[in-house]
Amino acid sequence: MSQIRKVAVLGGGSFGTVIANMVAENGSDVRLWLRDPVLADEINQQHENTRYLPGYSLSRSLLASTSLKDVLSDVDLVFISIPSQSFRQVIQQARPFLKVDQMLVSTTKGIEAHTFRLMSEILREEMPSARIGVLSGPNLAKEVAAKQLTATVIASECAELRSEVQARLHSSYFRVYASSDTYGVELGGTLKNIYAIAAGLSAALGMGENTKSMLMTRSLAEMSRFAVSMGANPMTFIGLAGVGDLIVTCMSPLSRNYRVGYALGEGKSLEEAVEALGQVAEGVNTIKQVKEKASEMQIYMPLVSGLYEVVFNKAPIAEVVKMLMMSEQSTDVEFVLPREGL
Repeated sequence: MSQIRKVAVLGGGSFGTVIANMVAENGSDVRLWLRDPVLADEINQQHENTRYLPGYSLSRSLLASTSLKDVLSDVDLVFISIPSQSFRQVIQQARPFLKVDQMLVSTTKGIEAHTFRLMSEILREEMPSARIGVLSGPNLAKEVAAKQLTATVIASECAELRSEVQARLHSSYFRVYASSDTYGVELGGTLKNIYAIAAGLSAALGMGENTKSMLMTRSLAEMSRFAVSMGANPMTFIGLAGVGDLIVTCMSPLSRNYRVGYALGEGKSLEEAVEALGQVAEGVNTIKQVKEKASEMQIYMPLVSGLYEVVFNKAPIAEVVKMLMMSEQSTDVEFVLPREGL
């Protein structure tokens, strides 16, 4: 096992806090960066993040700070859990304190507005010599904090980085699988946020189990179709970062994007739904970005198009559902090898 002992986590939201706590409980020296000095003091003194993870005790060895210089001083591995709209800015601020070949792992599931850059692409642009990975899977922060059994995927072209992340995070309740398909794993975690909004909306409307099943399977077909067009491996989507993450985020009220969709289904406006959440729901912006990209690349994505009309153009849900049911019927399963004689 590697001798890396110093780890930094950038971002004091629910998932950043969970990652920092798991690494600390595994014996590493962990520092958590966040903007709010009051919250940093609370974590250091009360060992709890009452804003994002109320009721969950944190390791006493976990140290929080608002100083990027102090947090990043002489660390070997950095996890980045910053919302997509602030991701690049924080990396630029952190760059003077990072090693040239720093190990950087993004846990953010989103797309940068206006550039359509995934977080790993931002890291490559800002830190060309860094070793980069992404962490994604069916990992609701509150369940991980409660130490309920789960698993995730660390994707990177760097075998050493994959091994380090597995060593820092693996525990009796958290299993870490490895992948080299960074783009596919990251797209899986990003695209499923869209369909979680659709799932929450359908739940609020009282749709049945058949509808939920159809919605999730067609969502998987649609997101994998888009990802493959962008260069991902379709097989990635039958794993934890694809179907695994899609299932949990489409079925659980703990999912932020699901809750936004549910609020929309109850008749709230988008602004009211986001305000009631009190946290970033990456899927809202992702709908718009993916809709524009799919149109540009002529990728068939009826669910994204329909959801875009509901969320941003306030289209009547009943009319959009009718449109979806009457649209072109494509094949059930894509990306399968042809068989002769059928």
